[in-house]
Amino acid sequence: EGLGNQFLANIRECDAIAYVLRCFEDSNIIHVANRVDPLADAEVVETELMLADLESLEKRRAGVEKKAKGNDKDAKTTLDLIDRALVLLRDGKSARFVERSNEEEKAFQELQLLTSKPVLYVCNVDEGSAEAGNAMSAKVADYAKANDAGVVVISAEIESQLAQLPDAEQAEYLESLGLHEPGLNRLIREAYDLLGLQTYFTVGPKESRAWTIHKGDKAPQAAGVIHTDFERGFIRAQTIAY
Repeated sequence: EGLGNQFLANIRECDAIAYVLRCFEDSNIIHVANRVDPLADAEVVETELMLADLESLEKRRAGVEKKAKGNDKDAKTTLDLIDRALVLLRDGKSARFVERSNEEEKAFQELQLLTSKPVLYVCNVDEGSAEAGNAMSAKVADYAKANDAGVVVISAEIESQLAQLPDAEQAEYLESLGLHEPGLNRLIREAYDLLGLQTYFTVGPKESRAWTIHKGDKAPQAAGVIHTDFERGFIRAQTIAY
């Protein structure tokens, strides 16, 4: 609240949006609306983003329509996408549900719509619900499924405690809570999955390193992440089983 355009500008630069939703009751921690309702919290922000997208498209439409009437092929494609997005946004739906072909994808991304980005709902639960979630996180999971979004349950309280412990004690602490790994690990995996990313490793005498590539990238593209020359002059990849 109160950030206005600064808030929206930050989101415009992101590849995906993670909603961290409060899914726990605690009388010592106030809520801006004096009630704990994660879905209502998500809808407040989503509505704000939809209104920003609506305003952006309505301003842009007249100029694009003018170009389209002058037989500009790209403008015709863009105008069609704008109209399809406006129908959904006016109906209270996110622009990511706009049906589009692979050929239209580039033009669609150029619209830079806030609600076109993939979404991940992060349910922040109490310590006791970190393993299986609770009634509130279950509602969020159902909502995510219906809205083509990812969902992950973590306890920020546990993550905060973990961050302060030495590595050796972290495993012990997690075991005492009946957890197998930190919530942050699950969050990273969900985010990678949402963005269609994966990791590959390079191994040599001096170091082993992890690199991030898109799922489906071939070996030359993977090499290009290290250095563009490696992609241009690609010879071969040697793989080892591990």
